[in-house]
Amino acid sequence: MNNNSFEKTGILARFIMRRDRVRLPVWILSFAVVSMVVAITFTDLYASVEERQAIAETMKNPAMTALFGEAYGMNDYTAGPMMAHQMLLLTAIVVGIMNILFVARHTRTSEEDGQIELIRALPTGRLSQLSATLLISTVVNIALALVVGFGLYALQIESIDLEGSLLYGAALGTVGIFFAAVTAVFAQVVESSRNAIALSFSVLGIAYIIRAIGDVSSEFVAWFSPLGWILRTEVFVNNYWWPLLLTIGVGLIFVGLSFYLHGIRDIGAGLFPAKRGKSTAHTFLLHPFGLALRLQRTGIISWLIGMSVLGMTYGSVLGDLEAFLSDSELMQELLQSSAGASITEQYITMLMSVMAMMCVIPAVMVLLKLKGEEMKNRTENLFSRAVSRLKVFGSYVGLAHLVGIFALLVSAVGLWLAGLAVMDDMMSLGTILQAALVYVPAMWVMISLATLFIGFAPSTVYVTWIYLGYAFVVSYFGGMLQLPTWLEKISPFAHIPEVISEDMTYGSLVVLTIISLIISWSGFILYKKRDLLG
Repeated sequence: MNNNSFEKTGILARFIMRRDRVRLPVWILSFAVVSMVVAITFTDLYASVEERQAIAETMKNPAMTALFGEAYGMNDYTAGPMMAHQMLLLTAIVVGIMNILFVARHTRTSEEDGQIELIRALPTGRLSQLSATLLISTVVNIALALVVGFGLYALQIESIDLEGSLLYGAALGTVGIFFAAVTAVFAQVVESSRNAIALSFSVLGIAYIIRAIGDVSSEFVAWFSPLGWILRTEVFVNNYWWPLLLTIGVGLIFVGLSFYLHGIRDIGAGLFPAKRGKSTAHTFLLHPFGLALRLQRTGIISWLIGMSVLGMTYGSVLGDLEAFLSDSELMQELLQSSAGASITEQYITMLMSVMAMMCVIPAVMVLLKLKGEEMKNRTENLFSRAVSRLKVFGSYVGLAHLVGIFALLVSAVGLWLAGLAVMDDMMSLGTILQAALVYVPAMWVMISLATLFIGFAPSTVYVTWIYLGYAFVVSYFGGMLQLPTWLEKISPFAHIPEVISEDMTYGSLVVLTIISLIISWSGFILYKKRDLLG
């Protein structure tokens, strides 16, 4: 490795900024706006000392500790400590995900697409693309830290001071830098971006689990997780900065390792070669559905495991729910109490809605794989043979629906198993599955919208994500924010009967199913008629 290894890093960095000139500012501003809105919401919801201390008592539940981290500042649970305790960890996880996707996109994905080979044909250094990617990632995370920090301070909330605000932002930026470095290492180890992302997500998930175990049972264990490190900053209470230095230090070690591994491997290869494939393909791969499933097998399995863990995480809080939340004004507004239904029943109903919306994500990502294959000109090879467009499109659409349903089932089973372990009178598995599967028609509407947009123009599929985000906000915060009923009814999830606390009705389910069929059929017609990308 020499100075020429980094030649033209600055030019490549500007090129990356140019490519993501819209994505990166939206990413930064989104985190800042959400953080500021949450801070204001906490201030408005808990105006009195009594209300704040009541929610502080709720947070002392071991299940809540596993979810949010070890509680601190409980004696004076003002808006600052409340936000740091309940939001820092969850926001840091999302920042980590964004950095994982960013680094994988500009390293291993670009290498798979042949872009790195073209860049290396020019007078650029061997490590220039990797260093440019990590440089932009660092700049973006620093910008994120500053915008979030000064944004929180600008609210002039009494308990959210300047040092704490900057530390809150710095904790998010530091986590982003750490997981960017981790992804840079995996991008050298494996040969595909899919595996690099999967391994990076695994590290993030393991870090969360280790942190949860440590926070609940052993302080020593929590120190093996980078997520545990940032929680030890005790933002807005003691404001410890040194855990961030530890996180950055370990991150720099990963950066150095990624440079070393990149320097000793060949372009297009990984440190560990891909497993040699079979000499003859399985007959299952002769069908477009089998091919679509094979291409996304790892990602689908990862999502199913993740949704199962999410369900178990939610189910772990059910044991003491009645005792802790029966007097909480926030939960009454959030759950929109139904007559005759217990808090546990209302809470599970709300969780099913949230999990159903989460399960839409892997389903839509299955469809986006077809868009990716099309942009890489691989579908042209497929359609040059005796294969129908509608058969290929239908295979991806059908797989998307199956993935959504299976993800919902495993999350419901995970919730039931965890609830069975912590509750004496947990409701039956059949009731839980019924409460989950009733949301399938609403999921179909979301998936059919993605089908329509891919059929019309793949570049417009982002509208599905916007609509899904809107549905989540009105479903999760509609009662708390006292939104008008008509705003909530725009979401398909608002038309689902609450089978746990209400009588089962089928009218709205039939209507949603018919709507999804009409939208999907329109997507099929448009896909058949439009030109392929490329």
